[in-house]
Amino acid sequence: MTDNLSMLADSAALADVFAQSAWLAEHLDDPDVRAVEVDVSRAAYEQGHIPGAILWNAYTDLHHAEDYSPLKRSEFEELLRRSGLTPDTTIVFYGYGPFLGFWLAKAYGHQRALVLNGTRQEWREAGLPWTTALPDSLPSTYTLPAAEITQLMSLEALQAALGSADPLILDVRLQAEFVGERFWPSGATAGAGRPGHIPGAVHLPIDLLHTADGAFKSAGELRRLFQERGVVPERSVVTYCTIGARASEAATVLRYLLSYPKVRVYDGSWAQWGTQARTPIET
Repeated sequence: MTDNLSMLADSAALADVFAQSAWLAEHLDDPDVRAVEVDVSRAAYEQGHIPGAILWNAYTDLHHAEDYSPLKRSEFEELLRRSGLTPDTTIVFYGYGPFLGFWLAKAYGHQRALVLNGTRQEWREAGLPWTTALPDSLPSTYTLPAAEITQLMSLEALQAALGSADPLILDVRLQAEFVGERFWPSGATAGAGRPGHIPGAVHLPIDLLHTADGAFKSAGELRRLFQERGVVPERSVVTYCTIGARASEAATVLRYLLSYPKVRVYDGSWAQWGTQARTPIET
């Protein structure tokens, strides 16, 4: 990601999306800056994390664990409160699913959200501060703005839109997930539901957005990849994956790097859709 940001500079205000590692390292003691690691378990976090970073579990903090449905506004507000965050806090997301945290924060009205431009490994290899100490988090009294949530789409709304071609449904999972060979990207079978994809979905694996070293491709290459599949700025688009992490990354590219105006994320994604009894599925 790091080496390719300059190639996207003509298409977005990158400072509104990415935080550079050096900047975050300089602001670790700033009370108005807080790192949040988004992961699917505590294992990596407990082995070490950015000093002061809070852990948000993508399964249990950002979804309802029983059916993978997304958080309500009041529940996301409570997560911000118990994390000790305020409207003045600049949240820098990193880890397994940083774009999921970024997208949800933006969707629910917290504008001071950024994604770390780099991975956990790159941070460590750069010799930047690292710790296993757990941070102290004093609860805050955060109140989210009472605005319409326009960047998320519910299961019910997506079901109602099937067959209408509006929005265009973009599946960014692996080929094996899309065709129904796997439910989870790892191939795990425990707790798996029905594999396949949402009827009518267009397929663009998230890995195609990256170069071999993990950087984003140039703006021109990204536009071509999307437009070849009919994902054009004139259309309304909703992205999905398994739990919303890859879908949020694709949506961030579309909305913030390529300036697509009508982009939403189906946050429940396949973990929700594929475990429902009456949702239609194609393979």
